Amino acid sequence: MAAMGKTKRFLIVTGRVINEAVSFCVFSLLDLLDFLLCFVYKLADFFIEAEWKPCYCSSVKEAITCSGKILVSEQGGSTVVCLSSTKLQLEEISDTLYTRPSLVSEVSSLTVTELKRLKVADRTAIVQSCEKIKKGTVRSSYTVNSTIVEMLQGKFGRHQFHPIPRWSDCNCRFCNSWTSSSKETLFVRAEGLKEKAREDVLFIHGFISSSAFWTETLFPNFSSAAKSTYRLFAIDLLGFGRSPKPTDSLYTLREHVEMIERSVLEPHKVKSFHIVAHSLGCILALALAVKHPDCVKSLTLLAPPYFPVPKGAQSAQYVMRRLAPRRVWPLIAFGASTACWYEHISRTICLLICKNHRLWEFLTKLVTRNRMRTFLLEGFFCHTHNAAWHTLHNIICGTASKIDAYMDAVREQLKCQVTIFHGQDDELIPVECSYNVKTRIPRARVKVIEKKDHITIVVGRQKAFARELEEIWRNSSD
Repeated sequence: MAAMGKTKRFLIVTGRVINEAVSFCVFSLLDLLDFLLCFVYKLADFFIEAEWKPCYCSSVKEAITCSGKILVSEQGGSTVVCLSSTKLQLEEISDTLYTRPSLVSEVSSLTVTELKRLKVADRTAIVQSCEKIKKGTVRSSYTVNSTIVEMLQGKFGRHQFHPIPRWSDCNCRFCNSWTSSSKETLFVRAEGLKEKAREDVLFIHGFISSSAFWTETLFPNFSSAAKSTYRLFAIDLLGFGRSPKPTDSLYTLREHVEMIERSVLEPHKVKSFHIVAHSLGCILALALAVKHPDCVKSLTLLAPPYFPVPKGAQSAQYVMRRLAPRRVWPLIAFGASTACWYEHISRTICLLICKNHRLWEFLTKLVTRNRMRTFLLEGFFCHTHNAAWHTLHNIICGTASKIDAYMDAVREQLKCQVTIFHGQDDELIPVECSYNVKTRIPRARVKVIEKKDHITIVVGRQKAFARELEEIWRNSSD
């Protein structure tokens, strides 16, 4: 037995060393490829759209001045303040958008030393400075990544309600049907009549997914009693599925939350509701719960991406490295790392897959002879690189400094039931994340589902999960 234990440990250590060595080689090549693709897309954007499009490759910062509309940020910080002639707004922009050192430079001692010197900006100091700017007493001397400046100058300057999609995005009727309507709202799938339903339920999907994650699995499996009792709302988040995909959006937490309010809570006059959220959607669920503490009746989180940040660490950078460790194995970690670290490689993937989603959907149905349900593929295909890139960084990474405060508010200010489900075999978001949430919210109930992963926690067990949700809602209404 002792010999077998030593052999097992030896194999584990050997496998880890091989994984790290291969990962170093692979991601070093990807660093070079992404660097080259930057120039390729610069030229392509210029020749096709006659305009140099901004990207986040350069870490160069530029100073800007105060002239009616302004964007300021401390260097190395993540808080961006947009000051217009009428209002002051805080936009949370993750510094992981423009601070992603290559693997080779990161392992050098010089780069490590420099990274340790980076300090998170003092938000209070920024706001105070902006108040002075607003009064006209001070000129801005702050700096910010030039790409953010260009994007928000376009957003607040041109006021394009339906900006033209980029050449690398799909422009079919399905992806851009929203441009033919004057309504600036999300796509919402609602079931249940207001006159009959006594309570409302909001479903929020995860990253590169859609409302079909719920409507094709849970909605058909709710009991007749549940369908007559609850009004169900499943949304496509901003930038995904059939919802608007504005090219001038930075897809911040505020934008996502406000779009949910504008699309569901306000038009449908939702006063109190249950929330069911998956993965990235859990962050939006917490933000909604904190913003509407008296309205939330129950909070059900599936695989919440909560990584407690050690004291002194840069929150956004720490979470990015936990979520995307730049390892080739497991494969889901490799996919997450590619999507998170490489702006132009991920844009290439979107160009090949999302722009041609109708072809891939047809081939999938043809090969599988319609035996495979394609709703997950639909959610994966129908987004833009701009939406996916900014949502990934600004929501999962950029909100890392807020999550603790959100959960403290849920613990202390909200009385609603909190239930967490997690797949035992989830390789993207480890089970420890759910237990971390319970540590912060002791009343939360964690249920680990054996032999299930990030997706099969719902898909494949939809009938059982529908019954579990109904029980949670009944208990919350008693």
